[in-house]
Amino acid sequence: MKLENKLCVVTGGAMGNGYGIVKVFLKYGAVVAILDYDDKVTTMNSDRVLGYKVDIRDKAKVEECIKDLMTKYKKIDVLINNAGVCKLDTFENMSDETRDFHFDINIKGTWNVTKACLPYMKNIDASIVNLSSVTGPMVADPGEVAYATTKGAVLAFTKACAAEFIEYGIRVNAIMPGYIHTPMVDSIANKTNSENPQEVIDGITKGIPMGRMGTIEELGELAAFLASQESSYITGQGIVIDGASTLPETMVVGS
Repeated sequence: MKLENKLCVVTGGAMGNGYGIVKVFLKYGAVVAILDYDDKVTTMNSDRVLGYKVDIRDKAKVEECIKDLMTKYKKIDVLINNAGVCKLDTFENMSDETRDFHFDINIKGTWNVTKACLPYMKNIDASIVNLSSVTGPMVADPGEVAYATTKGAVLAFTKACAAEFIEYGIRVNAIMPGYIHTPMVDSIANKTNSENPQEVIDGITKGIPMGRMGTIEELGELAAFLASQESSYITGQGIVIDGASTLPETMVVGS
């Protein structure tokens, strides 16, 4: 029960990677506050789950949620900045609105939540885990310019915050997923080939040396490790979880 009675704030926890993180954190005894703009979050409340419907682009609303949370609890042990978006389009065709959609959620949203939580995380051996990606810092495909740019920025944000927050005893690390099977991946597959999205999924899987996508629970286990004292000497790092998809030197893997 390495997270027993620890208050963990998870953004985007109503689905996908965030939901996997919530499930694993509950398994390890945490109390989880979920910030998500999906209506589903309001149905997730229980004795150890507090759901807040909030758009993390709205700084004032984020601050309001955290202040409300602090009327029930006095400190935040763990912050998981998971919420993120990805819409594929070429750089040439991408509208400013789509560009700003990525920047406002993936970068500014992460900034807003971190800023609101920071005062309640000082000097308690707290941990912040940001969701970056292998896309941007390590690899990229056509159509990913906005997403890759923001995920590269999240990794840089992680390192800079780690350097600043170390004086408060706060560790800051990033998870850099490759392909984890989430609704976002299914959405991209549908957009790429609406007639046969499974063909896209199969093509992605074929390029992963482990022969499969990761699960949201596997990502959740990594988040729990970085959130807990098991990783007490790790800060400012980006940890890759990708089934070795970024490992091969050539494009062809296996047979």
